[in-house]
Amino acid sequence: MYILLDADSLIFATAVTTNNIDQAKEGFEWRYNGIMWQLQQKFDIDGFYIFSGSKGNFRKLMTSDYKANRKQELPEHLGELHSYVKKQYNSIYKYGVETDDVIASYWRRAVDKVGEDNVVIVALDKDYKQFPCIFYNYNTNEYEKISQDEANVNFYTQMVQGDSADNVNYCKGYGKAWCKKNLIVGMSKYSLIKTVFNVFKTLYKSKAREKYIECYNLLKLREDV
Repeated sequence: MYILLDADSLIFATAVTTNNIDQAKEGFEWRYNGIMWQLQQKFDIDGFYIFSGSKGNFRKLMTSDYKANRKQELPEHLGELHSYVKKQYNSIYKYGVETDDVIASYWRRAVDKVGEDNVVIVALDKDYKQFPCIFYNYNTNEYEKISQDEANVNFYTQMVQGDSADNVNYCKGYGKAWCKKNLIVGMSKYSLIKTVFNVFKTLYKSKAREKYIECYNLLKLREDV
């Protein structure tokens, strides 16, 4: 099994606990080792990759609203802890995209080589569920296998419900109940697209295509970086 670990949330969660960088490093190592132990109980690991600290997200150039709601002051040693993880753990990162995009791209290449059943995304971010992947939540120590039909519904549901963490909300008034009723596992991808686009037409009239594409590009993780 090949493991792809998104360490960004892990780094942030560690950095907020202390203003001492040495304690932060020890805290990260403790959390990291705990996750590794959990994974070793569940999977025979053939390869392990850690990702963190990508910078210059292109989405922020698309709209000034993207993540504009994140007013929390960053932990004092966050940057230094990121640098430590990159050096100490050889974490993978790129410029111009998010860590999520880098993982999505590695996931795609790994799946093309060894198959969906042999690659696990280890993270907290639900955005990865837009792929037919094995998703492991290291906080709950639970994993789920997401089918292609489920992945399609997950993504187009997000198109409608938005993403409060990233300040993406194009379809106000259309929430969880609407999605549960109208976006159903088993629907064709074409039907999902048509259903969601009709919401955009209702809300944006002549600008529906423009807003739909913008929302899509903000939420869709790239697989080509």
